[in-house]
Amino acid sequence: MNSAALHLVAVTTPWQVVCRLTDIAPDTGVCAWHKGEQVALFRLGHSEQVFAISNYDPVGGANVLSRGIVGSIGERLVVASPLYKQHYDLQTGECLEDDSVTLKVWPVRVEQGDILLG
Repeated sequence: MNSAALHLVAVTTPWQVVCRLTDIAPDTGVCAWHKGEQVALFRLGHSEQVFAISNYDPVGGANVLSRGIVGSIGERLVVASPLYKQHYDLQTGECLEDDSVTLKVWPVRVEQGDILLG
């Protein structure tokens, strides 16, 4: 993405603080409410790397993904659903076991310890 496109995204995306980075223990997830939806936020290690996907597991039919287990399959960072153990890519929302299922993902920023979603 070129700098003009990055500027356009920054100008047009209404960022909202949803929690503090310290609210998420390393390598775990929490659920946050964002614009009328449950969002599962995952923090990798002690870093500021955070991912945001829908908390709703369409296979299990419940809002549970924030309680899933974070890990990797090959080069892909994933969360395993606590219900039926489907793996969802944290960057794309794609279900690794069923390519017809994809979760909504949100852009994430960390600023001064706050986690913001676009």
